[in-house]
Amino acid sequence: MHSVGRSWLLLTGFVLFYVIYLLFGALVFSSLERPVEDTLREDVEALKLEFLNQSCVNVAALERFLLKVLTANKYGVSVLKDASAASNWDLASSMFFANTLVTTVGYGHTTPLSDAGKAFSILYALIGVPFTMLVLTACVQRIMHPLVLAPVGLLQRLGLRPRPATVIHFVLLLVLVVLCFFVAPAAVFSELEPSWSFLDGVYFCFISLCTIGLGDFVPGTQPRQKYRPLYQLSVMFYMFAGLMMMYLVLRTIHKMADLHGLTTFLQLPRCEDPNLDDDQKPIVADGHEARAPSFRTEEASKPLEAASQPSYNTINTG
Repeated sequence: MHSVGRSWLLLTGFVLFYVIYLLFGALVFSSLERPVEDTLREDVEALKLEFLNQSCVNVAALERFLLKVLTANKYGVSVLKDASAASNWDLASSMFFANTLVTTVGYGHTTPLSDAGKAFSILYALIGVPFTMLVLTACVQRIMHPLVLAPVGLLQRLGLRPRPATVIHFVLLLVLVVLCFFVAPAAVFSELEPSWSFLDGVYFCFISLCTIGLGDFVPGTQPRQKYRPLYQLSVMFYMFAGLMMMYLVLRTIHKMADLHGLTTFLQLPRCEDPNLDDDQKPIVADGHEARAPSFRTEEASKPLEAASQPSYNTINTG
């Protein structure tokens, strides 16, 4: 029980530090980029007034105006009055950018304006990307038992053989992920984003959770959008949970391939090798995996061998 409590405490510390790291990045990006953005807005507004005050517009003035407008738009600053009300580098927007940076989604709708911001992005991602992968891995290890091992064990206790049980479980898990992380969010996005259709919402969810991040659809960028900071924080939570579930699906596919012999046939490494080194053990030990057998022997006080750990392939048939 002490081991279980310690593993949960460690996982909580990971998640808490992850949130603090995002906040730290948001504060730095906001302090570096917002003054540059304000200057760019002032330049665009001055150029717009100069352009409007000219009685006769020549080709050179038009080209200079369009070049400045296109350059400003590249950095998220629009010449349109309604679109320029909200900053792209307030705290919530900066945190959203930091989240897309460390999750490697990288929509590209907002990019650093200053050299200091670009340099900080490199250092921030060098630490943030592997740490995000660490947190996601630790979270997936915690939910493997309730969402994968326990359901498969239940199906086997109901009389199914291991291979059919894993296939049925995978289909049910896939349906759950599609409904909860693609269909339902797409319906929400199509309601909150006036210019998005339901297909656009599904497209955005797929592009985001696969970390492709094309940037043609980005939530929270509509002019005068209500509760924009809360909306962006909600999208961040959705992205983290969605990436976690996508990783869980990939691990489930790998474990199912082990059981069906596909990894052996293709000469690929197994998802759970019984000869794991110490540096390959789970980051956060699962209480169900660390639990000793229910029967008592004189060997009970000894550490369990790696091969004796319960796995996807060795669930009791009841």
